[in-house]
Amino acid sequence: MKTFTALLMAALLATAAHAEPLRYFGQTEQSYQSHTNYGNNAASGRYAVSDGSKIYYEVYGQGKPIVVLHGGMVGSTAEMGEFIDRLRPQRQVIAISTRGHGKSESGKVLPTYAQKAKDTAAVLRQLGISQADFLGFSDGAYTALQFAADYPTQSGKIIAIGAGEWKRGFIQGGAKERASFAVLQKLDPAYWAQQQTIRPNPQHTAQWVTQQNAAYNQTEFGAETFSRVQSPVLLVVGEDDQNAPLDTVIAAYKMLPNADLAVIPNTPHPTFAVNFPAVWASVEPFLNR
Repeated sequence: MKTFTALLMAALLATAAHAEPLRYFGQTEQSYQSHTNYGNNAASGRYAVSDGSKIYYEVYGQGKPIVVLHGGMVGSTAEMGEFIDRLRPQRQVIAISTRGHGKSESGKVLPTYAQKAKDTAAVLRQLGISQADFLGFSDGAYTALQFAADYPTQSGKIIAIGAGEWKRGFIQGGAKERASFAVLQKLDPAYWAQQQTIRPNPQHTAQWVTQQNAAYNQTEFGAETFSRVQSPVLLVVGEDDQNAPLDTVIAAYKMLPNADLAVIPNTPHPTFAVNFPAVWASVEPFLNR
């Protein structure tokens, strides 16, 4: 019986190790694809509990800790693969699937940035990490900035890609209303079909999107938050970013006490997906300085 159980476990682990790699939203054949299945890697995946919800994260490498945070709603750890691949040879990378994304539970609390920062603190507490650097994109960038404001002693350097001043009621991309799950599904059906296979409660995805939109409707990022960020911050923005327009990022740059600014020419919101070398040329020296 013990032999049969051992063989069964070995078979299950082998299956998990060879699981279909997660695609990220908008991925094409030309997009970067890591050899590691970020966001669904049984070998390195763990959970921390925050306010009753299980938050999924993966740990790679050794060295000074850096937290990597993906974009929101349609974001996933997989989209941050090229960053993780570059960082893990010298750093301990903690890649978090934020509340409601990927394998993390959404829970009943409103998924505000303060809540996501609190979730991140729970992950670091479980790992016994007293301070970490942060690299976040879009939603992840705002979470990193919120964390730096709320947990200043635990925050090292902050790299915030595609995040700027956010006035209450702002809707990214110039849309008149926030997208429902039905609308998001149509934008990349293959992405959502795969995500639904790893989400802990796929039947509640539409409800989570509504819940997340409610949090966004209450969001405001301005001087009150930025003035509390004492960490060194590198703001990175695509010149043609419609979700965090250049003028809002420059406004945030002026509000932050200790900030640098990198504008990547002729690139949209996911600037690193279009011109990773240019983004990395700003990120690497900032981290090593």
